[in-house]
Amino acid sequence: MKNNIFFESKNVDLERKSSVRWVEDSFSSPTSISSGAGAGFLSLSLTAKKIRLFYLLLLLGLVVLFAKSFYLQIIKGDYYFSLAEENRIKTEYTKADRGIIYDRNGQSLVQNVFGFSLSIIPADLPKDSDKRSEVINTAASLAGITSQEIEAKLKDSSKYYYQSIIIKTGIGYEQAMYLKIISSDMPGVYLDIDSWRQYLAGPSWSHLLGYVGKIDAPAYEKNKSTYLLSDNIGKAGLEKQYESYLKGQRGQKRIEVDALGREKKVISQTQYVAGASLILSVDCQLQKKIYEILQNHIKDGRGSVVVSNPQTGEILALVDYPSYDNNLFAPGIKPDDYKKLLEDPNKPLFTRSIFGEYPSGSTIKPTIAAAALQEKIITINTIVNSTGGLKVKEWFFPDWKAGGHGATNVIKAIAQSVNTFFYYIGGGFGDFKGLGVDRLVKYFRLFGLGEPTGIDLPGERGGFVPTPQWKEEVKKEQWYIGDTYHISIGQGDLLVTPLQVNAWTATVANGGRYLRPHLALGLVRPDGSKESFPPQIVRENFISKENINIVREGMRETVKTGSAKSLSDFKVAVAGKTGTAQWNTTKKNHAWFTAFAPYDNPTFAVTVLFEEGGEGSSVATPIAREILEYWFK
Repeated sequence: MKNNIFFESKNVDLERKSSVRWVEDSFSSPTSISSGAGAGFLSLSLTAKKIRLFYLLLLLGLVVLFAKSFYLQIIKGDYYFSLAEENRIKTEYTKADRGIIYDRNGQSLVQNVFGFSLSIIPADLPKDSDKRSEVINTAASLAGITSQEIEAKLKDSSKYYYQSIIIKTGIGYEQAMYLKIISSDMPGVYLDIDSWRQYLAGPSWSHLLGYVGKIDAPAYEKNKSTYLLSDNIGKAGLEKQYESYLKGQRGQKRIEVDALGREKKVISQTQYVAGASLILSVDCQLQKKIYEILQNHIKDGRGSVVVSNPQTGEILALVDYPSYDNNLFAPGIKPDDYKKLLEDPNKPLFTRSIFGEYPSGSTIKPTIAAAALQEKIITINTIVNSTGGLKVKEWFFPDWKAGGHGATNVIKAIAQSVNTFFYYIGGGFGDFKGLGVDRLVKYFRLFGLGEPTGIDLPGERGGFVPTPQWKEEVKKEQWYIGDTYHISIGQGDLLVTPLQVNAWTATVANGGRYLRPHLALGLVRPDGSKESFPPQIVRENFISKENINIVREGMRETVKTGSAKSLSDFKVAVAGKTGTAQWNTTKKNHAWFTAFAPYDNPTFAVTVLFEEGGEGSSVATPIAREILEYWFK
């Protein structure tokens, strides 16, 4: 029995070994083994090419992973760190008090008004679109504006995700208290303490002072380091010109907050520094009086008056009529109000004194007389016979008086505004050699024409001095003697601003010094320190004292016996020049008068422009008389 069992066991082992060898052989032998249907060759499924591709993909994945990690941690590390810090650290700003503006006598012209504004910080709005719309609709209803207006503001300021976007300024106290309660349940909507300007001196000052408003996106992009989107900035006039002095420096408090945005501790804090106050050379009462005089004389018309001190260049008054209420712009002007101003045919937003460019009329004649004397074209004894005009070939250049003025020297020519005399000394006639266009242009520029005077107001224009080169390039025409005659009497393409006329009047008045007109006398800083702005002499001695005195005498004779004789009885000796400027064949002429007083020691130079007013002697001179009477009373 045992032997049989052993034999069977031995046979089983042999079969198992045989079977194992068959399996091993089947995987190792290149020869196919046939063992019935379904038997075949089994080979390796991963080729070398596939393995290389696998390793390549693995390497590429590691490179991408490393690059992304490098980008996030190294390149954008500071950015994401700052985002994390913004979630942990909140910065609050305290707005600086804007500097006050005073007239020359210390009268305050503006004040800062404090109130409330409603604002939105886009980052704090709900992320859910429905909840976000609900918050914006509620905010619009509370602010009295449309949700579309809010969405437009947020879209315009989409780059400023963490900044406060003002949606309503000038909210009253009672409404503010209500908004404070409601906004506590409106994430992203905040009620802030705000300030804006109130202008105290009336419309006579609007063009001069300008106004402030909320900074817009383009201005913010240029001034990110010093402004927030909720800050005010000077938009026009002196508010814009002296923005860097008036605005001050805001305060800052950095606080650590918890996950709910609640303050935990103050990390750092700096106090704000108020803006410097600006002291002007302008006399507030004179400014208001001139505006009142223009209202009485011009009514529905347009005009400008500039008054300066010829000895210093200080502007005592600069009035443009009509004007507007700059308080409309302080909290943000309503679209309907702005549209009304834009569509007004008298253009009340237009600052005529520095933007308006007009033919000078005969007010230019004293400068041409000074040039002819300086270039020795004439002397005080040179006589020209005025017979009513000059005829050159088929063209006739008339005098304003039929039959002419007879024998005329330079003093009479200025006093009675004799065109024929200025045709002679400007362009020449017959054997008489005049200045010619090149020397006319030279002296026009010496007296400040063709470029801005440099007054401390933004956007001043420079008028226009035509030249032969300009006419050939622009009009495709050559320069004729008629062109020279026209600019010799202040007509043609020659254009000036009221401020330029006043500046050359002051130059003649003070004996030949061209001073830069200026409005600011200086600054007073919050610590009490002061900074003065001294007079600036642009040029001097380009006309001799002797020749300037001859011109001055001619302007004095204008008042004693000439076209401004209505001022001959004035208690203070006045010298001046009238002007009537043709500019349109179907409309009335512009009326000019420019003068200085007292004659022996001038401290007051006044220039009057009445657009489409008619004759300077009958329209502009009476306006100047009332101004002189007020000042010298």
